[in-house]
Amino acid sequence: MDARIEQVTTSGKLTLDDTEYDVENNTYIVGDDDEVIVIDPAFDADAILKEVGEREVMAVLLTDGNEHRLEVVLEVAAAGEEDEENWAPIALHRGDRVLWRDYFGRLAREEKDEDDAKALRSLEPDIWLEDGGVFEIADAQLEVLHTPGHTPGSVSVISEQLGVLFSGDTLHRGRPGSIGGVYDELGKQLNSIGALLTPLPKDLRVLPGQGEETTVGDEDARWETWGSLAREQDDD
Repeated sequence: MDARIEQVTTSGKLTLDDTEYDVENNTYIVGDDDEVIVIDPAFDADAILKEVGEREVMAVLLTDGNEHRLEVVLEVAAAGEEDEENWAPIALHRGDRVLWRDYFGRLAREEKDEDDAKALRSLEPDIWLEDGGVFEIADAQLEVLHTPGHTPGSVSVISEQLGVLFSGDTLHRGRPGSIGGVYDELGKQLNSIGALLTPLPKDLRVLPGQGEETTVGDEDARWETWGSLAREQDDD
């Protein structure tokens, strides 16, 4: 197996619903000595591209469309290439299209050059992720699993060859994934987590979008206890 996983952890501030949070993000670089796929870049494109080095970025895969990912995704996709035709394709689930359009629409409104503003308004991901879609890199496959709840278009990505599940902000170690402990649709998120974990091998590594890695077995054992979070949210 030539494919390997490298991790870059970056940090910054993310504003959701007028509240600012300090966030650490795990970016995963999957590939070999020649080509890579970048999963969930955020905050610091330079640090991520330093780890990529001279390797070619074949795709940039976003597990959700939150702003801290979008603000660096173009720079990572470009990877130093000035010609846009040579940029890596950006992949996002269509369920987060509103988040994408809101972010780049806001940039367009702030842009003074009308041609640049028009380009930002018309910008779309190159690939719309779908449940069951597969990416190949080196000798590994990355299968997309739609896991809505954290955002409508949240996905997780599994690689049987690498023995890992990239869970994004759907699932963190010891808890459902969130930004600052805030859940938009926790019931839906818990359903996604339960359906995701049940059929998977218990020893499968889980690499989340924030925090330390865990295993499917550890999180499956905790899953039922998280129902109280949903009930508390309903009470509020």
